[in-house]
Amino acid sequence: MKAAGMAEKGKGTYQSALTRAKLFKLIQQRSFARKNIKLVSGKESNFYFDMKPTMFHPEGALLLAEMIFHKLEALPVDSVGGLAVGAVPLISPLALFSFQKGKLLQGFFVRKDIKEHGTKRLIEGIEDLKDHNVVILEDVSTTGGSAMLAVAAAKEAGANVILVLAIVDREEGAEKFFADQGVPFEALFKANEFLNA
Repeated sequence: MKAAGMAEKGKGTYQSALTRAKLFKLIQQRSFARKNIKLVSGKESNFYFDMKPTMFHPEGALLLAEMIFHKLEALPVDSVGGLAVGAVPLISPLALFSFQKGKLLQGFFVRKDIKEHGTKRLIEGIEDLKDHNVVILEDVSTTGGSAMLAVAAAKEAGANVILVLAIVDREEGAEKFFADQGVPFEALFKANEFLNA
Protein backbone atom coordinates (compact mmCIF):
# COMPACT_ATOMS: atom_id res chain seq x y z
CA MET A 1 0.00 0.00 0.00
CA LYS A 2 2.80 2.38 0.99
CA ALA A 3 4.76 1.52 -2.17
CA ALA A 4 1.70 2.23 -4.30
CA GLY A 5 1.30 5.63 -2.61
CA MET A 6 4.97 6.47 -3.26
CA ALA A 7 4.60 5.40 -6.90
CA GLU A 8 1.56 7.68 -7.23
CA LYS A 9 3.50 10.58 -5.70
CA GLY A 10 6.40 9.91 -8.07
CA LYS A 11 3.98 9.90 -11.01
CA GLY A 12 2.59 13.27 -9.86
CA THR A 13 6.10 14.76 -9.65
CA TYR A 14 6.90 13.45 -13.13
CA GLN A 15 3.62 14.89 -14.47
CA SER A 16 4.39 18.29 -12.90
CA ALA A 17 7.87 18.30 -14.45
CA LEU A 18 6.43 17.35 -17.84
CA THR A 19 3.77 20.09 -17.62
CA ARG A 20 6.43 22.65 -16.66
CA ALA A 21 8.71 21.61 -19.53
CA LYS A 22 5.85 21.87 -22.06
CA LEU A 23 4.82 25.28 -20.72
CA PHE A 24 8.41 26.54 -20.76
CA LYS A 25 8.74 25.59 -24.44
CA LEU A 26 5.43 27.26 -25.30
CA ILE A 27 6.41 30.50 -23.52
CA GLN A 28 9.81 30.39 -25.20
CA GLN A 29 8.22 30.03 -28.64
CA ARG A 30 5.22 32.35 -28.27
CA SER A 31 5.92 34.89 -25.54
CA PHE A 32 9.66 35.56 -25.18
CA ALA A 33 11.66 37.88 -27.43
CA ARG A 34 15.08 39.47 -27.34
CA LYS A 35 14.50 43.04 -28.46
CA ASN A 36 14.85 46.56 -27.10
CA ILE A 37 11.64 47.66 -25.44
CA LYS A 38 10.30 50.05 -22.83
CA LEU A 39 8.49 48.31 -19.95
CA VAL A 40 5.39 49.45 -18.04
CA SER A 41 7.71 50.37 -15.17
CA GLY A 42 9.46 52.85 -17.50
CA LYS A 43 12.68 50.84 -17.60
CA GLU A 44 14.42 49.97 -20.86
CA SER A 45 15.12 46.29 -21.53
CA ASN A 46 16.69 44.14 -24.25
CA PHE A 47 14.24 41.27 -23.70
CA TYR A 48 10.50 41.03 -23.36
CA PHE A 49 7.72 38.71 -22.26
CA ASP A 50 4.30 39.12 -23.89
CA MET A 51 2.35 36.38 -22.15
CA LYS A 52 -0.93 36.86 -24.03
CA PRO A 53 -0.04 34.57 -26.98
CA THR A 54 0.62 31.78 -24.45
CA MET A 55 -2.34 32.55 -22.17
CA PHE A 56 -4.79 32.56 -25.09
CA HIS A 57 -3.32 29.46 -26.74
CA PRO A 58 -5.53 26.40 -26.04
CA GLU A 59 -2.68 24.27 -24.70
CA GLY A 60 -1.10 27.25 -22.93
CA ALA A 61 -4.34 28.03 -21.08
CA LEU A 62 -4.61 24.43 -19.90
CA LEU A 63 -0.95 24.08 -18.88
CA LEU A 64 -1.05 27.37 -16.96
CA ALA A 65 -4.26 26.38 -15.16
CA GLU A 66 -2.75 23.01 -14.26
CA MET A 67 0.54 24.45 -12.98
CA ILE A 68 -1.10 27.22 -10.99
CA PHE A 69 -3.68 24.85 -9.51
CA HIS A 70 -1.03 22.40 -8.33
CA LYS A 71 1.02 25.28 -6.91
CA LEU A 72 -1.98 26.42 -4.86
CA GLU A 73 -3.52 23.02 -4.10
CA ALA A 74 -2.05 22.70 -0.60
CA LEU A 75 -2.75 26.32 0.39
CA PRO A 76 -5.87 27.45 2.27
CA VAL A 77 -6.98 29.62 -0.66
CA ASP A 78 -10.61 30.60 -1.38
CA SER A 79 -10.27 32.99 -4.32
CA VAL A 80 -7.83 33.92 -7.07
CA GLY A 81 -7.72 37.23 -8.85
CA GLY A 82 -5.56 39.94 -10.28
CA LEU A 83 -5.38 43.20 -12.12
CA ALA A 84 -7.14 43.65 -15.46
CA VAL A 85 -6.05 42.78 -18.07
CA GLY A 86 -2.92 40.76 -17.34
CA ALA A 87 -4.49 38.30 -14.89
CA VAL A 88 -7.89 37.88 -16.58
CA PRO A 89 -6.81 35.19 -19.11
CA LEU A 90 -5.40 33.15 -16.20
CA ILE A 91 -8.42 33.29 -13.93
CA SER A 92 -11.21 31.67 -15.99
CA PRO A 93 -9.24 28.57 -17.08
CA LEU A 94 -8.00 28.15 -13.49
CA ALA A 95 -11.54 28.42 -12.06
CA LEU A 96 -12.74 25.78 -14.55
CA PHE A 97 -9.78 23.50 -13.79
CA SER A 98 -10.40 23.85 -10.03
CA PHE A 99 -14.03 22.80 -10.53
CA GLN A 100 -12.93 19.70 -12.44
CA LYS A 101 -10.49 18.85 -9.63
CA GLY A 102 -13.05 19.36 -6.86
CA LYS A 103 -11.25 22.24 -5.06
CA LEU A 104 -13.15 25.35 -6.03
CA LEU A 105 -11.16 28.54 -6.60
CA GLN A 106 -13.52 31.47 -7.14
CA GLY A 107 -12.14 33.99 -9.61
CA PHE A 108 -12.28 37.79 -9.64
CA PHE A 109 -10.45 40.70 -11.22
CA VAL A 110 -9.60 44.23 -10.16
CA ARG A 111 -10.23 47.14 -12.49
CA LYS A 112 -7.60 49.86 -12.74
CA ASP A 113 -10.39 52.39 -12.21
CA ILE A 114 -13.92 52.06 -10.83
CA LYS A 115 -16.32 51.94 -13.77
CA GLU A 116 -18.64 54.94 -13.90
CA HIS A 117 -21.80 53.06 -14.90
CA GLY A 118 -23.71 49.92 -13.88
CA THR A 119 -22.49 48.45 -10.60
CA LYS A 120 -19.62 50.97 -10.26
CA ARG A 121 -17.40 48.25 -8.83
CA LEU A 122 -13.63 48.06 -8.59
CA ILE A 123 -13.61 44.29 -8.01
CA GLU A 124 -15.58 42.17 -10.48
CA GLY A 125 -16.59 38.50 -10.50
CA ILE A 126 -17.29 38.07 -6.80
CA GLU A 127 -19.77 39.74 -4.49
CA ASP A 128 -17.70 39.80 -1.32
CA LEU A 129 -14.03 39.10 -0.52
CA LYS A 130 -14.33 39.68 3.23
CA ASP A 131 -12.31 37.08 5.16
CA HIS A 132 -11.33 35.24 1.95
CA ASN A 133 -7.81 33.87 1.63
CA VAL A 134 -6.77 35.29 -1.71
CA VAL A 135 -3.96 34.64 -4.20
CA ILE A 136 -3.16 37.45 -6.63
CA LEU A 137 -2.02 36.29 -10.08
CA GLU A 138 0.15 38.23 -12.49
CA ASP A 139 1.48 37.38 -15.93
CA VAL A 140 4.91 39.06 -15.62
CA SER A 141 6.36 40.72 -12.52
CA THR A 142 9.03 43.39 -12.87
CA THR A 143 8.94 45.76 -9.90
CA GLY A 144 5.69 44.44 -8.39
CA GLY A 145 3.81 47.74 -8.69
CA SER A 146 0.98 46.47 -10.92
CA ALA A 147 0.14 43.42 -8.81
CA MET A 148 0.28 45.60 -5.68
CA LEU A 149 -2.76 47.53 -6.97
CA ALA A 150 -4.72 44.26 -6.89
CA VAL A 151 -3.27 43.36 -3.48
CA ALA A 152 -4.36 46.73 -2.08
CA ALA A 153 -7.88 46.45 -3.55
CA ALA A 154 -8.32 42.91 -2.19
CA LYS A 155 -7.12 43.96 1.28
CA GLU A 156 -9.41 46.99 1.19
CA ALA A 157 -12.29 44.58 0.47
CA GLY A 158 -11.40 42.61 3.62
CA ALA A 159 -9.40 39.78 2.05
CA ASN A 160 -6.30 38.14 3.45
CA VAL A 161 -3.71 38.07 0.62
CA ILE A 162 -1.66 34.93 1.20
CA LEU A 163 0.43 34.99 -2.00
CA VAL A 164 1.24 36.89 -5.18
CA LEU A 165 2.02 34.38 -7.94
CA ALA A 166 3.53 35.42 -11.28
CA ILE A 167 4.01 33.29 -14.35
CA VAL A 168 7.40 34.92 -14.94
CA ASP A 169 9.53 36.98 -12.57
CA ARG A 170 11.81 39.30 -14.53
CA GLU A 171 14.02 39.37 -11.40
CA GLU A 172 14.11 43.15 -11.29
CA GLY A 173 12.91 43.88 -7.78
CA ALA A 174 9.44 42.31 -7.38
CA GLU A 175 10.60 39.70 -4.86
CA LYS A 176 12.21 42.30 -2.57
CA PHE A 177 9.30 44.71 -3.04
CA PHE A 178 6.74 42.16 -1.88
CA ALA A 179 8.99 41.00 0.98
CA ASP A 180 9.15 44.64 2.14
CA GLN A 181 5.34 44.76 1.99
CA GLY A 182 5.04 41.53 4.00
CA VAL A 183 3.37 39.71 1.09
CA PRO A 184 4.67 36.26 0.03
CA PHE A 185 5.74 36.17 -3.63
CA GLU A 186 6.52 33.27 -5.97
CA ALA A 187 6.85 32.73 -9.71
CA LEU A 188 6.46 29.69 -11.94
CA PHE A 189 9.50 30.74 -13.98
CA LYS A 190 12.45 33.14 -13.67
CA ALA A 191 13.58 35.32 -16.57
CA ASN A 192 17.09 33.84 -16.39
CA GLU A 193 15.72 30.43 -17.31
CA PHE A 194 14.76 31.85 -20.73
CA LEU A 195 17.81 34.10 -21.08
CA ASN A 196 20.14 31.15 -20.45
CA ALA A 197 18.24 28.56 -22.50
